[in-house]
Amino acid sequence: MNITQITLDNFQAEVSKSDKPVLLDFYADWCGPCQVVSAELEAFAAENDTVKVCKVNTDTQAVLASMYGILSIPTLLLVRGGKEFARHTGGCEKQDIANFVASNL
Repeated sequence: MNITQITLDNFQAEVSKSDKPVLLDFYADWCGPCQVVSAELEAFAAENDTVKVCKVNTDTQAVLASMYGILSIPTLLLVRGGKEFARHTGGCEKQDIANFVASNL
C-alpha cells in the first residue's frame, strides 16, 4: 500500500472522507527518530490494508500539526472522519505500529 503525503489541500479528500481509518505519521525531515519510524511505517504499509497510511510534515504543515495538538515528533494518530481516536508518541518499530493499530481498531 502506498503512503500518502498529507497537506491542507488534500486533507479533506484523503483523511476526512476516507472510507477506512487513517494512520497519520507526524514527522520532520531533520528528526532522526522520525526517519527510523518512516522506514518502519513503509514496511508496515507494504503488509497492511486495514488502515490508510499517511504522513504529515510538521515543518510544512504546521496548521495540521496544530489542529491535532502535536507537541513532539514522531507522533502517530489513528483518525476516523478527521477525528483522532488513538495516539502514540515516540519511536517505534513495525511490530509496534501493527500492535498500536490492532489494539485500537
